[in-house]
Amino acid sequence: MSGVPFALVCPSTRGLSLAIARHLLRTTDLPVFATHRSQNARDVQDNILSPLRDVNPERLKLLHLDLTSEETIASAAEQLSKAYPRDAKPYIHTAFFCGGILHPERRPTDLDRDSVEHTFQINVISHLLLMKHFSRFLPAPVSKNDKSSSTSKSLSKWVHMSARVGSISDNRLGGWFSYRASKAALNQAIRTFDLYLQQKRIPAICVGTHPGTVKTDLSGEFWGGVPKDKLFEPEYAAERLVEVVNNMDEKSRGKVWDWAGKEVPP
Repeated sequence: MSGVPFALVCPSTRGLSLAIARHLLRTTDLPVFATHRSQNARDVQDNILSPLRDVNPERLKLLHLDLTSEETIASAAEQLSKAYPRDAKPYIHTAFFCGGILHPERRPTDLDRDSVEHTFQINVISHLLLMKHFSRFLPAPVSKNDKSSSTSKSLSKWVHMSARVGSISDNRLGGWFSYRASKAALNQAIRTFDLYLQQKRIPAICVGTHPGTVKTDLSGEFWGGVPKDKLFEPEYAAERLVEVVNNMDEKSRGKVWDWAGKEVPP
């Protein structure tokens, strides 16, 4: 593909998403566009770059974006487009969309309307709006006779952070009503967007990933019930997910994959 490839991490300021942004800066030569909702971009930049050595700080590009505001999502996409000359043809090499929130309802009486709406806003609606505004940065469609788009290295990777609990067939414990439902909805959006990419012959795949239980604020309440060998540091989870994504090809598309490269059943 001709043009300038770049990576995108949204959001990128804490936990697993921060680890992914740092990992991409450390292990690739790609420009990394990282989104944040802070008003102080300098502090965000310093935080992301603080543990990195021998990384050109100019490779990190910050975009202000709030997952609850379509206006800022659209504005961030426009800001990205202005980062390159018109003839540069920038395109997504790899994009990680990591926004997620968990309200752990254990029984129906725990359900709260505001919390349910917030869960779906962050876990589903924001991801759909990111598709709407950032899909223009995917590579241009290819002709039917072009076979070069089928290799793992030539395909753009559009990745949403999902969860195993979004699997309907794997739901044996119940609980977490809105979180499970929102992740199942996200998985359907992933599948639908990937079908769109195929129909339009865009050389890209859309997938979901399940990072396992990672030591972040989202899962902190549940660390005690997780075996030590299944509780991951963000840096380890980021390394595993990036490796899994890098190895994906046409057969991987439209599905959800865990940190070990195993498919999560729908």
